[in-house]
Amino acid sequence: MSTSDAPSTDPFTAPAAPAAREAADRDAAPQYVLPLVVRIERSAPPGPPARTDALQTAARAVLVMLSDERATDPGGDWHRAVRDWQDGRIRKVVRRARGAEWRRACALPGVTVTGGGEHPAEVRVFPPVPLDGWPRDLARLQVSGTELEDPVPPAAPEPGTPVLWLNPGLEMSAGKAMAQAGHGAQLAWLALDGAARAAWRAAGFPLAVRTAPHERWERLTESGLPVVRDAGFTEIAPGSATVVAEHPALPVRQGGGD
Repeated sequence: MSTSDAPSTDPFTAPAAPAAREAADRDAAPQYVLPLVVRIERSAPPGPPARTDALQTAARAVLVMLSDERATDPGGDWHRAVRDWQDGRIRKVVRRARGAEWRRACALPGVTVTGGGEHPAEVRVFPPVPLDGWPRDLARLQVSGTELEDPVPPAAPEPGTPVLWLNPGLEMSAGKAMAQAGHGAQLAWLALDGAARAAWRAAGFPLAVRTAPHERWERLTESGLPVVRDAGFTEIAPGSATVVAEHPALPVRQGGGD
């Protein structure tokens, strides 16, 4: 993956990813964070969203941000912030909002993505901000309190659907898992070629987030598919593999996956 600052000719290419940079270079760069806010009202309607839908909606929100012309166009309002964010550690933080908090968050530049089902999630994604420079209306929001449940177990993904597989051996809060699903979606996006990105975007970024079967997890991590390894800032140990991103357009190493 390129780390050049030169504009890409591919309209579905986000600003250059930091995968080829040395960790020290990324740490030395100014640090930015991608804020995501999930709407969690106290009671119905709409009430809290289903956990799996919240994870999926957060992942789709990240993809919407990465593919937005305001981020991909070198002259776009968000291009520099997204580029600078990806030049450092790619951090995402999920906070919750309700009522007036949600309305204030929606007044800030960003994109709201809505999930599906009987308990759909609403997640708003904002352009990256400096690690210590959050807008006041986002900085005051709580990180805790994003515990969510699935009313019924999620169904098996439809064949051909990109799947973000969660590590079955880790326990994560919904907010943490939303951020990790967003990381997985981002790694999948960066690993795809322009045609596959364009097709995924045109389809509305269909995807599923599921916990991997225990017996399959090790094979998934050895499959050559993108693997999210957490930096260990919160909840889990540094270097833990949290998500494997499986997309039909990504090759699987012989003996990996299924």
